Amino acid sequence: MADHAATHAVHDPNIGTTGLDHRKMGMWAFLGSDCMFFGSLIGTYLAYKGKSISGPSPRDVFDIPLTSYSAALLLASSLTMVLALAALQDDRVKVAARWLLATAAMGLHFVLNQVYEFWTFVHHHDLTLSTSLFGSSFFVLTGFHGAHVTGGVVWLLLLVGLAWGGRLDKRDHTKVEIAGLYWHFVDIVWIAIFTVIYLIP
Repeated sequence: MADHAATHAVHDPNIGTTGLDHRKMGMWAFLGSDCMFFGSLIGTYLAYKGKSISGPSPRDVFDIPLTSYSAALLLASSLTMVLALAALQDDRVKVAARWLLATAAMGLHFVLNQVYEFWTFVHHHDLTLSTSLFGSSFFVLTGFHGAHVTGGVVWLLLLVGLAWGGRLDKRDHTKVEIAGLYWHFVDIVWIAIFTVIYLIP
């Protein structure tokens, strides 16, 4: 009876009867649906590729060095995300907060690069959502990805705030792990988008 009581006392309500964390399972389900969402957007872009009859073409507007730099930022941010989780699991909360902040900073830099790119397309090349099939499919696909990155940045900054406020320690590593799953996902999606849109002629 005492053993049963002790087991009940330490039972984590987030762990189901299968031994899997409900929060992780929920995130994996969300990422699965998001895969289909981005898959449909990428498929739409490919279906419309080369069919625009007006407006500038991709080769007229793309700045490959800038987007390559943005891709490098996201790849580097995946590394800092891993380092943040490792530090928290070792109960080095301040170090984890610094890595989380670095990850958020690189994500924010990526978003600002994208805002600059969009501004350039609109004001220097007259490319908008309604200009052509290329403009519509491009802005929708990359815009939704940018919104995902922005959401991730806000999430990471909230975790930094919790760490600075003393409300995050090694017992909360699952919270950071789930945020990491989301962050790695948006990084992988960008590699796919970057390859399909910017690198394949």
